[in-house]
Amino acid sequence: MHYGPAVRRRKLGAELRTLRDRAGLTSGAAARLVGWHQSKVSRIETGRSAAKPADVRLLLDVYEVTDPQERALLEALAGSDDERGTRHQWWHAYKGLLPPEYRDFISLEAQAYRISTLETSVVPGLLQTPDYARAVTRAALDGVAQSRIDKFVEVRLARQEVLNGDPPLELSAVLDEAVLRRPVGGYQVMTRQLEWLVEVAQRPHVRLQVLPFAAGAHIGLTGPFVIFSFPNIADLDVVVLDHLTSSLYLERKEDLRAYSEAFNSLQEHALSAEDTLDFIAGTGGGA
Repeated sequence: MHYGPAVRRRKLGAELRTLRDRAGLTSGAAARLVGWHQSKVSRIETGRSAAKPADVRLLLDVYEVTDPQERALLEALAGSDDERGTRHQWWHAYKGLLPPEYRDFISLEAQAYRISTLETSVVPGLLQTPDYARAVTRAALDGVAQSRIDKFVEVRLARQEVLNGDPPLELSAVLDEAVLRRPVGGYQVMTRQLEWLVEVAQRPHVRLQVLPFAAGAHIGLTGPFVIFSFPNIADLDVVVLDHLTSSLYLERKEDLRAYSEAFNSLQEHALSAEDTLDFIAGTGGGA
């Protein structure tokens, strides 16, 4: 198990190693071409050292990688602020507020082209209304000053811009019925949240399904999770499990396969997207 930044270094390094092999170069040869010592290439490829965006660009030039989307993704994994082909990394403005794990989560979310998520307790952050987000944040940060809560809500709403991008993020979400029944923020707040779910679920790039209580026991009872999928490079896909004070990032192929199969199973047992809209509309304010 690894935490966000380590996952990013390892995945970036593994992909750079694959590209070097594809280019027919040894690590020593690659190092000579960019003017480095061979040990620097090795440290980057094994994830022991972080690569700067400029380092990544040099290696991609040597490996003759020309696809702009692939280059942008790999540069972003190194922490690039380059906006070409990626969404602007606005979250750096909140560096003093957000813990590193949360910033890394937002970074993955901004770079992904598809997210698959199971939620068992609350509406996914990308689908929350401002008042719902405020109620959830206030409950999670009990005792924190209102001004700080407002900043966290601001971040939560800014994250939602990925659904308005060009192209927009593809979002597939399975919600346990408990998410709809829990009156977060009170009747009015929950009613507006349910109305918003119905509205946003009708977008072509959003697929929302409810897993009703009638479905009985299911694999999702083990807890919520998020699967990030990236364009061009499937090996960069990541599963994220949220805990109270941190997030756990899973990168092994067997973990990715297990969670992908679990999500597919949950979708099969959940209501269809069409029936989900009717179900939410009939739920009311979480009563």
